[in-house]
Amino acid sequence: MLVEKELPLQRKLEILSDAAKYDAACTSSGVDRQGAAHALGSAAACGICHSFAADGRCISLLKILMTNECVYDCRYCINRRSNDVERASFAPEEICTLTMEFYRRNYIEGLFLSSGVAVSPDATMERIYEALSLLRRKYGFRGYIHVKGIPGASPELIERVGYLADRMSVNLELPTAQGLKSLAPHKSRRSILMPMRQIQRGICEERLLLTDGRASGRIPGRIEDGRPGEHWNSPALTGGFGGGLRDSGQKGGFGETAFQLPSVSSLPPLEAGPGLRRDLAKGERPRFVPAGQSTQMIIGATPETDYQILSVAEALYQKFDLKRVFYSAYVGLNDDSLLPAVGTRPPLLREHRLYQADWLLRFYGFEAGELLDENRPNFNVLLDPKCDWAVRHLECFPVEVNRADYGTLLRVPGIGVKSARRIIRARRSACLDFPDLKKMGVVLKRAHYFITCAGKMYRPVRLEESFIAGCLADQNRKKNWRVEHGGEDYRQLSLFDDMHLDMVPTVEDCRSSLTGQL
Repeated sequence: MLVEKELPLQRKLEILSDAAKYDAACTSSGVDRQGAAHALGSAAACGICHSFAADGRCISLLKILMTNECVYDCRYCINRRSNDVERASFAPEEICTLTMEFYRRNYIEGLFLSSGVAVSPDATMERIYEALSLLRRKYGFRGYIHVKGIPGASPELIERVGYLADRMSVNLELPTAQGLKSLAPHKSRRSILMPMRQIQRGICEERLLLTDGRASGRIPGRIEDGRPGEHWNSPALTGGFGGGLRDSGQKGGFGETAFQLPSVSSLPPLEAGPGLRRDLAKGERPRFVPAGQSTQMIIGATPETDYQILSVAEALYQKFDLKRVFYSAYVGLNDDSLLPAVGTRPPLLREHRLYQADWLLRFYGFEAGELLDENRPNFNVLLDPKCDWAVRHLECFPVEVNRADYGTLLRVPGIGVKSARRIIRARRSACLDFPDLKKMGVVLKRAHYFITCAGKMYRPVRLEESFIAGCLADQNRKKNWRVEHGGEDYRQLSLFDDMHLDMVPTVEDCRSSLTGQL
């Protein structure tokens, strides 16, 4: 339902903030931009505070859509063209007004801006660029900005937005090309991967410029033609594991079909407003996507296994240098024969397991093939991925904490990155015992099955897979139930809540692992 009359700004905010809740944006800023005397806001590396809704989405930023009008008819999307929903659009100046006023009132610390595709990808991306340009140059906003790139938009617009945003993300949408073709036939893997590759290349160029000490010589508004080279030679990227990131519209997929980014057409030069001129006078200059890029996959709308999803995520980290891959449990919104029925419970526990495994890939030295394989394609619903791996590899345990190297300690359930580092430092001057480990943050109720201190175990334990798995499953049963059923009692917060919430304190801690915070 297209609304012809002009809506009040508050009504637009209600519509477009609600429509944006399915986009995951739970990331810290990743940049260190300090405040300035004649500007508003800052974006320190840890400067973005987070609140998490019951389904794990971050509501710390002003998270809105530029518009919920869309020319596409993706089956899984509430804003698809064929749905009868109230439509609204922000003008760039309205986005600036909301961001500045909310920031001044300490409601937000940054902006997350996404959009439906109104008219065309280029037209939508141009409106996003206009809004960000006004924020940065006219209003002098120095806070954190996360922008969703529009697949199919021209490289010139992607690059221009990249010099104004802190983080950019292009949604992969679905793990495989087959799923994308069936549920979003208007989109293609090529249109999604091209801006992802362009953003990666721009970030790499930025690093080289900073490393070589030539950062001030980079001029915004120019990109180089690229070659895919060996980037695409990965099973998950060239069509393995049931399709991976292969573009089903291209013969042989990206592994066999080289392409180059289109050449840059001439554009008018970027105009520097007072805020930008002050930055340039102080030796500062715009940086290209300084907080890196991320992407998002919908989980549960198509029949991919956890192994396929995790393999695609691993390939994205390796080949596209992503900061994060977000997993979004599909919420039944549309009545469609190719989708789970409306009212079907979102697979929150599955999303939870994927976030746990994603953390293991990024920080614990695991590979997707160690956690799952084609014979065991899905995660254990009773055990987290690290515990499940450990009970299936008891030949690697017990580990002597006073002698094991850092990588070995990280594979012990109950020992995290911080506690492993503390163990390495502390054992240089003393022989550690179990009380020492507890003080360092080691979760002994899980770790004691797999470690020894000075050759002794915490208590007598049978090193049998069935026994240890049963004990660990009993510990996790209550937490797993809360993850699976928590969505029935909690909802995503709104800007219009009065904040007088009757919330059990332990739920947020229990649910925070959905975002990778184990």
